[in-house]
Amino acid sequence: MARPEITGRKSKSRKDRARKQVRNRGPPTHAFSIQEFCDAHRISRSRYFELKKLGLTPVEMKVGHRCLISFESAARWRAEREAVMRQPEQSGEGGPVPTAA
Repeated sequence: MARPEITGRKSKSRKDRARKQVRNRGPPTHAFSIQEFCDAHRISRSRYFELKKLGLTPVEMKVGHRCLISFESAARWRAEREAVMRQPEQSGEGGPVPTAA
């Protein structure tokens, strides 16, 4: 690899390369967009929609053309997911569906 003083490019420090992009959430709100919900719960959007097909996502509310998830609905969803994970296996078909990718 050519040296920066020869190519004219600035070298990237290790800190700059290792820095993860963080979304700017702006002022606090009382509802998550789907992307904000996924970011807050560390799941991907694709995993969210996989869970939605299984009926395992929080209740969404439509506001105009947007789908929002209230903090209360997200809290109920977390409690339900935790309760499912606490239950002992009731059948030999395997455990509960995990929520994280």
